[in-house]
Formats: sequence, structure tokens, C-alpha cells
Amino acid sequence: MIRALWTAGTGMAAQQTNLDVISNNLSNVNTTGFKKSRADFADLMYQNMRQAGASTGADSELPSGIQMGHGTRLVSTQKIYTQGSPQSTGNEYDLAIQGDGFFQITLSDGTLAYTRNGSFERDDQGRIITSEGYPLEPAITVPADATAITVSSEGIVTATRPTTTEELGQITLARFVNPAGLESMGGNLVKETVASGAPIVNNPGEEGAGKLIQQYVEMSNVQVVEEMVNMIVAQRAYEINSKAITTADSMLETAAGLKR
Repeated sequence: MIRALWTAGTGMAAQQTNLDVISNNLSNVNTTGFKKSRADFADLMYQNMRQAGASTGADSELPSGIQMGHGTRLVSTQKIYTQGSPQSTGNEYDLAIQGDGFFQITLSDGTLAYTRNGSFERDDQGRIITSEGYPLEPAITVPADATAITVSSEGIVTATRPTTTEELGQITLARFVNPAGLESMGGNLVKETVASGAPIVNNPGEEGAGKLIQQYVEMSNVQVVEEMVNMIVAQRAYEINSKAITTADSMLETAAGLKR
């Protein structure tokens, strides 16, 4: 019964973490380019009280054993990189990735970060930047007299000027062998890790990279109904584990009262 208390306790702690993940997903339901997370759990070590296959006589052995589990633990919170729905914005600097890949962003310290959020703007120098002020990599600078810019599905950026049309550069996308291994930094940014592998940089539409859609952004891939169902399941699992604790406590109370 003491074992049951600790085992059920791990279940309650696991569901608390599960609810934390669900809450973060729901709070980012309208965050552009956000990818939902999933909490993955694994069972804890087992106590072998009788080994399966142990000999019970000269010509006999046990067909099954006795193993007592000790609960569950969190093993990972994994990002799910399914495609979000494209939403029209009418802003010529907004870009959505249809398919695999990340925009490359240069941070203040010169290192690269990656994002699916294509809500871009133009700064006072004409550079295309994120809402946080970080420039796109490779850098694209729009002339001051440009009346419009066009971004093809293959990432070629062209500016329309009063007397001419000028090609400004090529947007490239980075892909990863294991995008779930990327580390979230906040601000819709992720960074490379050993688990994710090195970035594979290609032009949009080449070597498995997705294509770009101008004047659109990719919305969050969080499904509210799915998260609400997950929340109900987590709540009921938490209640069941708490019931196991109260039941084990009641049994201990009965055993402790036998001497009376």
C-alpha cells in the first residue's frame, strides 16, 4: 500500500506536466507559425518479485513472473511540426512556407536562429526583418524608392522601382533531419542542437524544401478541440490517481486500526 501511494503520486505529477504542455498549446492558438508540443511519458523501473522462467522442479518452470511497477515519468516534450493553415494578410512582406523548412534569422550576436513565422517588415535601412527586429538571412535590402516587391514561390525577391524592375536576392530555407530536436528560444525562434542535426539549406522548392506563398502567414497548428479533449483526459487521469492515493490511505488506516 505504501508503494501504491508513491506510484499514484508519480501519475499525478505526470498529469500536472501534461496540463502545463496543453495550456501552453492553447495559449498559443493564435501565435503565427507556432507548433504544438506533446508530452511523452514512460513507465518507471519494475521490482521483480518472481522471475518468469524460474525453475520450480526438475522438469517445470514458472510460465510468468511477478513484476511491480513504480509509476511513470516524463521523457520528452516533443514539438509536432505539422503544417498550419495559411492565412491571407495582404501584406507584401508576409510569407508562408508551404511544406518543409525554416526561415533563417540573424540574431544580435551574429548566430543563426530559425522560424516558421513569416510576418516580416522593413526597417529604416530597407532590410527585411522580423517583428523583433532581427534581419532575414541571407539579407534582403529593399530600395527606398521601391513601389512594390514580389516574392516568387522559389524565393526570388524582385522590387518594382519607378523606371525599372530589380532582382534583390534569393530567400533560402533551412531543413533539419530531426526538427523535433530543435531548442525553442521563445519569440517564435528555435535553434540548432546536436539532436536536430546541422541545417540543410536549399532554395524553396528544391531538395524537399517547401515553397513560399507571398501575402500569407502560417497559423498555429494547434487544434482547440483536440487540446480540450486532451485536457479532459489529463483531468480524469489526475482524479483517478488521486483516488488511488485516498484508497491506499484508507486501506492503511484499516490495517493500522486492527490492533484496537
